[in-house]
Amino acid sequence: MPSPGNVVREFFLGFIKIHILHHAGEEPVYGLALIAELRRHGYELSPGTLYPVLHQLEKADYLRRLSRVVNGKVRKYYVLTRRGGQALGDARSKIAELVGEVLEPDVARKIKRGRSR
Repeated sequence: MPSPGNVVREFFLGFIKIHILHHAGEEPVYGLALIAELRRHGYELSPGTLYPVLHQLEKADYLRRLSRVVNGKVRKYYVLTRRGGQALGDARSKIAELVGEVLEPDVARKIKRGRSR
């Protein structure tokens, strides 16, 4: 049986994947910049955790990798694909509903009423 810490880690990795898709949809992103961005939100991610996530999202065709030379070194950037954009849109609506229900019970009731119309 997974430990409580592992379960919480899996929750946050799901949020982190969505966060990555969001930023990759705004502009090309690269690993170290994502680590710094996530640190601003209180997440400490190692490259050993982040890069497998990026590769998983690339393999799922949610991200596309680009290579650019920066200061004489090749840097791998990731951009959102059409499929990734669709997944992000789906995730956003589900997150809005779930977070609304958890944090704001009145919001959840309004969402449910809106669907039944």
